[in-house]
Amino acid sequence: MLKPALQLRLGQQLTMTPQLQQAIRLLQLPVLELQAQIREALESNVMLESEDEAGSLETGDTIVDQQTFESAAPTQTVESPETEREADTPEQDWGDSQVTGQSETPWSGDDQQQDFSDTSGETLQEHLTWQLEMSRLDERDMRIGAAIIDAINDDGYIIEPLEEIASNLQPETVATIADVERVLLHVQAMDPAGVGARSVSECIELQLRQLDPDTPGRETALAIAAGYLDQVADQQYSLLRRQLRVSEEELEHALVLVRACQPRPGSSVHSVPAEYIVPDVFVRRTEKGGWAVDINPASLPRIRVNQSYAGLIGRSSDHAMLRTQLQEARWLIRSLEIRNETLLKVARCIVQRQSAFLENGDEYMQPMILKDVAEAVEMHESTISRVTTNKYMHTHRGVFEFRYFFSSHVAASDGTEMSSTAIRAKIRKLVAAEDADKPLSDSRIAEILSQEGVQVARRTVAKYREALGIPPSSDRKRVPVR
Repeated sequence: MLKPALQLRLGQQLTMTPQLQQAIRLLQLPVLELQAQIREALESNVMLESEDEAGSLETGDTIVDQQTFESAAPTQTVESPETEREADTPEQDWGDSQVTGQSETPWSGDDQQQDFSDTSGETLQEHLTWQLEMSRLDERDMRIGAAIIDAINDDGYIIEPLEEIASNLQPETVATIADVERVLLHVQAMDPAGVGARSVSECIELQLRQLDPDTPGRETALAIAAGYLDQVADQQYSLLRRQLRVSEEELEHALVLVRACQPRPGSSVHSVPAEYIVPDVFVRRTEKGGWAVDINPASLPRIRVNQSYAGLIGRSSDHAMLRTQLQEARWLIRSLEIRNETLLKVARCIVQRQSAFLENGDEYMQPMILKDVAEAVEMHESTISRVTTNKYMHTHRGVFEFRYFFSSHVAASDGTEMSSTAIRAKIRKLVAAEDADKPLSDSRIAEILSQEGVQVARRTVAKYREALGIPPSSDRKRVPVR
């Protein structure tokens, strides 16, 4: 028979407090999502308030203002290995790489201007409809034209048969296929050139017909568009010249015209809403030649605890909800402080290890993994993974995600290691400088890299080349026109 009993056991268990859970959640959020969450907190918690940019800062629990950044990330002097060996060389001193939130960069200050382009881009259908409305067609043809525009996809091609367009107009509008073809000619004369085509051949032909009739090679180009595009794609120029019975010079002019045409005319108008990237940190060169890492002061709203409300809270039970909101506000502020501290630590470590990349470009990228940074900043790899995901760094070479600086390594002949990113950059450079008549094969690229001390197999070169979007040597070879 089972009897209830009490047993005492000793053990250890890791428990995540609500504060820690909130800090981890905020740490992995990108800037835009974090901004939205802070705005939501401002609306729901009366103990939080947004600071006035022009107002004076009060003492107390504040975050995302200059004083908090300075307390969160005090001025530090970080020296590179070169500085440790040559302490008397001020040009190589990392001493100016102070990581503070109070940024004196050109990106900060009251005069900071945010340049955002218009996100209300005009679609291809809107562009064509506007032109249709400006035309002098009667009401019936206007309805037919609107139906044709509805049948045009984002690339600029008609995706429905003319018979189906005519049938869709009924019973409001009775139109024959001839009527649709007549209005289609009017649509095909609109901007962009080539819109309303039913095939690539027709699209190129529409663009060529807009050229001056005296343009050299125009008639030959029209003949190529009508029935010889496959030969152009296969680079069968000798056969093409015999079939068209033209000279080598005439064929050269015609091919130039054909290649200048846009096979997807709608792409020049079709507007996709721009996706903006707000950098989390800025990296700038200092006057002494080092690199300074600054948090982006515009990335987060400036918030603080509302001291007026906080001072009114008494000890009675009537203020229990306000005390809860005050505690939540302080937790949020501390979590944001932790986020900024961690971002700056990781960014500073990345910049220090990848200073050669900042100086000279991709070919000097150093191999680095999450464990390297985790050991340097004394954090867990999972924390570094959260920090480097969807976090961006603005440098003079562009805006990069933190993860861009992490790559695998390949052993060099001298015992050192080289980043896979640097090897990709070398492959891109070799292909860009190759002879178009004799492009480099993957084996030849591997040999050249081996001569430079980088031991990579041919299949590795092929993998990196494909990742760069570079076609094989057989497709890169230029076939002369004969």
